[in-house]
Amino acid sequence: MYGFARTLTRDAELDERSRRFVSMIEQASEQMTQLLDELGTAARIEAARWEPGLRSVDTLELAACDDERVEARGAGETIETDADAVGHGLDSLALAAVRHGPAQRVVWDVRGRQLALSPVQPAAAPVVTGDEPRDLGSLVARMVIEELGGSLVLEGDTLLVSL
Repeated sequence: MYGFARTLTRDAELDERSRRFVSMIEQASEQMTQLLDELGTAARIEAARWEPGLRSVDTLELAACDDERVEARGAGETIETDADAVGHGLDSLALAAVRHGPAQRVVWDVRGRQLALSPVQPAAAPVVTGDEPRDLGSLVARMVIEELGGSLVLEGDTLLVSL
């Protein structure tokens, strides 16, 4: 479905209304693919069959997010990790803090392998830590980070992530 929607968007001459509907199908398909990827990762971790694709990456780069409500700053450090899974997980944690807080903006303060996300509002705290299963991305992020030997701890309104 995703490929078909993308083909229509690029190749077909659509009126504005049709283009909007095809765009909605494309976005929904992307979200469905992301959910399936997260479920697959969680299932492989639970079954002890997850094989992370390790590569060198800077922790500041991992914390960077395309969403304008999330800022990453500080000094990173090069580590060996599954950059795709961890980067997606950090995005999920930050966006959960924004959505469930609610917060207008959150910041990752990166200090080597230690990352601090703030502010995490009280309403978002149990979601971001994975204690309340209301956000699949946060749950999978915690699983990935812990499977790779890291940790997540909430201190006040700051989520401390160690990679």
